[in-house]
Amino acid sequence: MSTQSVKDQILKAIQDLPDDATVESAMERLYLLYKIEQGIEQADRGQVVSQEEVKRRMEQWLK
Repeated sequence: MSTQSVKDQILKAIQDLPDDATVESAMERLYLLYKIEQGIEQADRGQVVSQEEVKRRMEQWLK
């Protein structure tokens, strides 16, 4: 994860949850943040798919 430590990011995410949050919603939130961070890292490494390629793949899937 970025400049903040992973522990600090996790603690902030948990502190930002509503008081009535469930363990399930907390885990979903942490997983979402993890996947977003993974996507940013992949994009930084150039591991992306162009919009044209996405359209081409969608056309294949929707046949």
